[in-house]
Amino acid sequence: MIVGVVGGGQLARMMIPAAVELGIELRVLAEADGMSAALAASAVGDYRDAEIVLAFAEGVDVVTFDHEHVPQDVLRALVDAGHRVHPGPDALRFAQDKRAMRERMAELGAPQPDWAPVDSRADLERFLADHGGVGVVKTATGGYDGKGVRVVRAAAEADDWLDGAAAGGPRLLVEELVPFSRELAQLVARRPSGETLVWPLVQTVQRDSICAEVLAPARHAERIQPLVDDIARGIADGLGVTGVLAVELFETSDGRVLVNELAMRPHNSGHWTIDGSITSQFEQHLRAVLDLPLGSTALLAPASVMINVIGGPASGSMTDRYRTALHAHPDVKVHSYAKATRPGRKVGHVTAIGDDLDEVAYRARAAAAHFDA
Repeated sequence: MIVGVVGGGQLARMMIPAAVELGIELRVLAEADGMSAALAASAVGDYRDAEIVLAFAEGVDVVTFDHEHVPQDVLRALVDAGHRVHPGPDALRFAQDKRAMRERMAELGAPQPDWAPVDSRADLERFLADHGGVGVVKTATGGYDGKGVRVVRAAAEADDWLDGAAAGGPRLLVEELVPFSRELAQLVARRPSGETLVWPLVQTVQRDSICAEVLAPARHAERIQPLVDDIARGIADGLGVTGVLAVELFETSDGRVLVNELAMRPHNSGHWTIDGSITSQFEQHLRAVLDLPLGSTALLAPASVMINVIGGPASGSMTDRYRTALHAHPDVKVHSYAKATRPGRKVGHVTAIGDDLDEVAYRARAAAAHFDA
C-alpha cells in the first residue's frame, strides 16, 4: 500500500511513524527541500500545478493532504485522471471556503454563530446594526491561525478587505462575536465505506490566535460529549469526509455549543493522540483513507495534555535543549518538527499523560518551558 501526501509540513512528518508501523509506503510532495517531512519526500514541487501533482500521484494507491490549500482545479484533475483522493474535492471545498461551509452547516442543521456573506459595505453595516455594533469579519479563503480574521465595530474598519474582494481577492463573511466560555475540538475519523469513530472531546487554549495547549479530555466533557459526537458524525457523513476531520467548537457562556471551523486532515487538537490514545490521529487517517478498519480511540491514561512549542529557543534549535529537558522530565514525550525557530511558528510539541489533569498539565508546561526563549 502506497499513500501519497501532498504537503511536506509537520502533519505529513507525523504520519511517517504510523506508516512505518503499518508497513505502508509514504510518499510526500514537499513544497521545498528540507521541509519537516523531508524523511519521506519523494518529490518537490508546487501543489498548485496540476501537472506536478498528477505526476506525483502516479504509482500511489491514494492521495491525501497535509493541508487544505490544494486548488479545486488540481483536485478535480486528480479525480478525472482516476486517482483515489481522500478527502475528495467535494468535501474539501467546505474546509477551503468558509462561506460555503457556513451555508452547508445550515443545511445540515449544525449549530453555528449567526453569520452573513459580505459583498459590500452595506452588507456589513446591516449585520453590525443587528448584532450590537460588533462582528467578526473573515476572508472566506486562505485564513489560518488567526490570519484572515478581524473583529470590527465599524464597517470602515474592513474597507481594505472590501476593496481587495472587489478587485478579485478573497470573498468575505461576517459572524457574530460569540460570548464563549471556552474553545473545544471534536475529532472524528471516517472511512469511504462509512465507518466513523470519535476521540474524546478536548479543550483547546489559544494565545495570540494560535493553539497553545490541548487538554484531553475536556473538563466536564461528559455533559456535552453525546451532543458533539452527533454533531461531528453528522458533519462527517453530511460532507462525505474521508480521513480525519476536526470540528472546532465554541462553548458559549449560556451553555450552547457552536461550530466554529472545520479542518479535514490531522489537526493540532489531536496531536495528544500519539501518546495518549490507542490509535493516533495519524495512524487513523492512514487507515481511513485506505478504507481499512479503524482503530480504537480509547485513552491510554485518564488525562493527556499537549503543549505547543511556539517560536522555540531564541538561539539554536530544540535539540540543543534536549539534555536538560529530557533529564528533568523523563516521563514527558517531546516531538520536534525539524523546523528553524521563528517567532509565532509551531516548531514542536510536548505531551504528558497521567491520572490527574491538573498534575499532567503542570508537567507538560514545565517540560515545554525548556524550549522557550
